[in-house]
Amino acid sequence: MIIKKIFSLATSIISLFIILLFSNISSKSDENNIKYYSNDEGILSIMYHRFNENKYPSTNIKMDIFEEHINIIKNSDFNFHNPNNFDEQFNKPKQKKEILITIDDAFESFYTEAWPYLKENKIPFILFVSTEPVGNKGYMTWEQIKEIEANDFTYIGHHSHTHEYLIDVSNDEFILDIETANTIFLRELGYVPNLFSYPFGEYSKFMKDYISKNFKYAFGQHSGVIDLNKDKFELPRFPINEKYGELKRFRSIINYFPLEYKRILPEEKQLFENTNPPNFKVEFFKQQKNLSNINCYSNEGDVWKKSKTSFANNSLTIEFREPFKPRRGRINCSLNENGKWRWFGVQFPIKNK
Repeated sequence: MIIKKIFSLATSIISLFIILLFSNISSKSDENNIKYYSNDEGILSIMYHRFNENKYPSTNIKMDIFEEHINIIKNSDFNFHNPNNFDEQFNKPKQKKEILITIDDAFESFYTEAWPYLKENKIPFILFVSTEPVGNKGYMTWEQIKEIEANDFTYIGHHSHTHEYLIDVSNDEFILDIETANTIFLRELGYVPNLFSYPFGEYSKFMKDYISKNFKYAFGQHSGVIDLNKDKFELPRFPINEKYGELKRFRSIINYFPLEYKRILPEEKQLFENTNPPNFKVEFFKQQKNLSNINCYSNEGDVWKKSKTSFANNSLTIEFREPFKPRRGRINCSLNENGKWRWFGVQFPIKNK
């Protein structure tokens, strides 16, 4: 009898401990996911690749245009964001918007053309490096990457190992690619960068979940402005190239502000035949105004048109005309709030049959 009472008491204590443990975990989880309308002015991130490599217009920017871009930012009311402060500032509402420059792929033309200009002017940026091409023809060497990394206004980011269409490979192959890059970064730089950029801006829920367990933040290639409510592993950037780097458009882009929201559904951004088009929904905050005035445009059927939207209970839904076509489906939504343009975009990689 005494033994049973002792056993019962021990069981109760263990049960209470488990309840408290899971309650604490749940509490911390909820705390980490608290979202509120912040009126955050945001961080607007822009993405470049090649410089003065005119035979690659889809990823190239001419240096004279790039310098004009920098001058436009300098002459605006916005400051450059130093990525070394990104983590510290992410959860704080920004009173004044900042511009974050990112460079993907570590092409040699960045080092020879843009780096001297950025270094002279101490313009902060992130250089996202894929480890496999380093040292190959047309790419930077580790010595050059280390030279850049040694400055207090620069940051080296993780951009996978192979830079293949990783969304098309198996889960095990994806993990191996990231772990291979980790080993090389550790050997060459002494650490693994904690900022990640998805190759081609494409990711599945599996990829995002894996990255979220191994990095602090991850960037895509969908347009929008970062605010503290944005998913840390789906951060937007405006891609810039010869076509989309035209000065009038650039001036418009850097004057966009965040359009905050609680969450976007579906969580799985990769679309398959049975999920294309998706059941798309955006949940907003009660404090936000004029949300019924949001305009969205989407490219289902490979044709850009104004989306058929409906709005109820602080949520926006889109009724798509037809499925998106490979390789990517896109949605861009904007709101003119008393002359201040707010914007967000979504990208859906389409799985080929």
